[in-house]
Amino acid sequence: MRLSMIAVVATLVTSAPAAAQSWPTRPLSMVVPFGAGGATDVMARALAPRLSELLGQQMIIENVTGAGGMSGVARVVKAPPDGYELALGNAGTQAISQTLYKQPLYNSVADLVPVGMVAQSFFALITRRDLPAATLPEFIAYARANHAKMQYASAGVGSTSHMMCVLLNIAMGTDITHVPYRSTTIAMPDMMAGRIDFICDAVETAAPHVQANTVKAIAVLAPSRSAVLPDLATATEQGVANLAASGWYGLFFPKGTPDAIARRLSGAASAALDTPAVRARIEGLGINMIPPEQRTPEFLAAFLPAEIKKWAVPIRASGVSID
Repeated sequence: MRLSMIAVVATLVTSAPAAAQSWPTRPLSMVVPFGAGGATDVMARALAPRLSELLGQQMIIENVTGAGGMSGVARVVKAPPDGYELALGNAGTQAISQTLYKQPLYNSVADLVPVGMVAQSFFALITRRDLPAATLPEFIAYARANHAKMQYASAGVGSTSHMMCVLLNIAMGTDITHVPYRSTTIAMPDMMAGRIDFICDAVETAAPHVQANTVKAIAVLAPSRSAVLPDLATATEQGVANLAASGWYGLFFPKGTPDAIARRLSGAASAALDTPAVRARIEGLGINMIPPEQRTPEFLAAFLPAEIKKWAVPIRASGVSID
């Protein structure tokens, strides 16, 4: 009996690397927890074609929305840990959700296997064209005088775009009405029509509208200017501190996924990001590349708890909490 148990354990131990070597043998599903056309979706569609080539299997993108992005990630948490379903999470789904929600749908650290970060994203304050402010100080003065009748949009309650505007509200000392959408892309037409006053949007999705002059850009809410909106000053440059934050994107498998599979996908993702055509597309969108040492499972495993702790401070200060 004892020898047979040892044999079973030995078989399990040796079969995991073998399974990883043959993986993948069928198409994979990358769950994007926001709507098509949004910032996370844009990043996924820039990365997926090259990943398909490198892995030898199609990477299918599925948009699963709801609960500020938690619904999509929760689906991956419940998926079989065989390496065929993964999530492209971000700061909202993996860090902000853990404090914002009283009962988050998952534990970002305990329920998922980190594969690696893939990029960073900067945010910008974008308003309707006819809002009477051209600079951040002018916007703040207008908001303080008119906050009772203003509205801002986001990609959903708990999304990074939502929390960036929460930070903005704290900085301004205002309490402006939040209108959540499935993505900021869906919200943009309402802002163009004047039904929404502003959005704290990712630069990569806001830039085309700014360049087309259908909306107005007020400030970059990030540590430095964006390459795709080089003339747009940061909040710090306009005299407003504590509005410099950035989003990020990371790949995650369900808990229990073999380490060898996670490492193989991490290596493939890093190789895809180093492909000149992929890099050019991502940078052209205004998304910031990260160095190879930040794309590893180890880096993301250490980075995520620190991000949860960092975002907990403004969330608790704001008093925002969701059941």
